[in-house]
Amino acid sequence: MILYPAIDLKDGQCVRLLHGEMDKATVFGNDPAAQAAKFQAAGCDWLHLVDLNGAFAGAPVNAAAVEAILSRVTVPCQLGGGIRDMATIEGWLSKGLSRVILGTVAVENPALVREAAAAFPGKVAVGIDARNGRVATKGWAEETDILVTDLAQSFEDAGVAAIIYTDILRDGAMQGPNIKATEALARAVTIPVIASGGVASLADLTALRDTGVIAGAISGRALYDGAIDLAEALKALAA
Repeated sequence: MILYPAIDLKDGQCVRLLHGEMDKATVFGNDPAAQAAKFQAAGCDWLHLVDLNGAFAGAPVNAAAVEAILSRVTVPCQLGGGIRDMATIEGWLSKGLSRVILGTVAVENPALVREAAAAFPGKVAVGIDARNGRVATKGWAEETDILVTDLAQSFEDAGVAAIIYTDILRDGAMQGPNIKATEALARAVTIPVIASGGVASLADLTALRDTGVIAGAISGRALYDGAIDLAEALKALAA
């Protein structure tokens, strides 16, 4: 199972939100590229980046910070937030991003997901963010009646590289991931599923791994707070 350290960007800074609320942001650093370099030095295989402002604006906002990260590290990076048209997808991939994450647009314009996945094999993921099993969009500000599993299964034949599943009520709360829901989703689709939201300890990571069906996990606050030592976690997951 791959562990993805998260760098969430708000106003050019590294932050973590609580339950996805922008007014509940904790700033962890003013130099995202330096933080990315630290994660790489600890041995991570991937980085997970989120343009939080972009998720609300519907277009990239923290582009300068993302570009600084891409110029600083050599590990592959995936990015979500404000990526809602082909021009933005092409732009990011041309700048060295390894994978774009399409969230809101996966609900509002699923044809774009299919088009992008066909044009850029292995480089397009779908981000599914949910409260109580139902999908939320636009930076989690708008809730829909769409069930997580239904949305995920609709992309089974699209060539999507991964699904990043976030339980919003767990995100940033350090209360553990929703292992049951994430495992159920992973068993319902053939697309690799990456868990996000609530990972608070090494035990959480090993529990996700031990399901045998979850392909990856994203952790942010626990790494910044020191609840998880990245190098130790990577060593444990490798074993």
